[in-house]
Amino acid sequence: MTPELVKQASKNIQDILQHSLKIDPDHNVVVIYDTDYDLTKILTEGYKIALENLSQKANFYDFNEMIIYGKDEIIKLFNNCKPYDLVVLIQSGSFRLDDFRIRLHLFSKKLKVVEHLHLHRNKPDVFDVYINSLKYDQEEQNWYQKKAQQLVNQLPAATKLEFTYSDSSLTTGKLEIPKLNIGDYSNMENIGGTFPIGEVFTESKDFESMNGSIYIYGFADRSFNISFYDPFRIDIQKGLVVGYGPNTPDKFIEVLHFIKESERPLVREIGFGLNRAISKQRPLDDITAYERIVGIHLSLGEKHSVYKKTGIKTHKTKFHVDLFLCIDRVNLTIDEQKVTIMDQNGYLNI
Repeated sequence: MTPELVKQASKNIQDILQHSLKIDPDHNVVVIYDTDYDLTKILTEGYKIALENLSQKANFYDFNEMIIYGKDEIIKLFNNCKPYDLVVLIQSGSFRLDDFRIRLHLFSKKLKVVEHLHLHRNKPDVFDVYINSLKYDQEEQNWYQKKAQQLVNQLPAATKLEFTYSDSSLTTGKLEIPKLNIGDYSNMENIGGTFPIGEVFTESKDFESMNGSIYIYGFADRSFNISFYDPFRIDIQKGLVVGYGPNTPDKFIEVLHFIKESERPLVREIGFGLNRAISKQRPLDDITAYERIVGIHLSLGEKHSVYKKTGIKTHKTKFHVDLFLCIDRVNLTIDEQKVTIMDQNGYLNI
């Protein structure tokens, strides 16, 4: 393990524990990890140092050693935790206990949760990117909080949202109340989630109000990794992808046809990424991490359980494929005035 990476990881983790999770010395911390990949080892060591620096009670368990005795031993460990204890899951892949959904179980017990998922998808040359993406970005006037608050104030007030790039324009009407993933769990039922953080998201109130064309530079493939391509156009009518440009990659066409076999190719999530540590030049391959990149992503498919919509049965939806947009401008129309909130260099007015 690189000592410098461990040092940086411990600093970022300590900030998360103090400022985001707000751990309490009276509560216990349980860290479950594996040793299957070097990044999991770096993070595990970072948690040990951070917790020691905070004089926090903590117990560490190797998942691969525990699972030998069966999943009931791990579930018993969770059940012995008290409300507002913290459970940290550091996973090269994803800890599997058959159909048992670990995070939902932990939240149901009022436990705080931090998940690091699919770490094996991040190659060694971007370990530093992942570790830097964990920074609880409090500099420059509290970046996450200030930028998120700006979006929360502006998006619900807008009568139109417009994305432009080159000769394309995609517009949609009024938006749902935005949700935040910025590490601030004040007044939230569940405390914690999957890290890295850094996103504000919404979707159209009326899918039929989304019309136009936009260019895509990347999307999540069927292995949940990000794939990059020369920009290609997709055409949207009444919220549905109805066409695409001549240079559209075969893999995207395959994904589109695969979705159509089960459900509509509906555009749902509209995500505003805020994490400045991630870039197209040095990406994190796992889509869960990469979607935090500063920029815009949409989801393709009917699955987006955060917002309930008439005619869509959440338990029957299957697909949520992230699409990453090429952007010249992001404009909002508020009180009949057009306001530009983003250009190709990132967010404005901050």
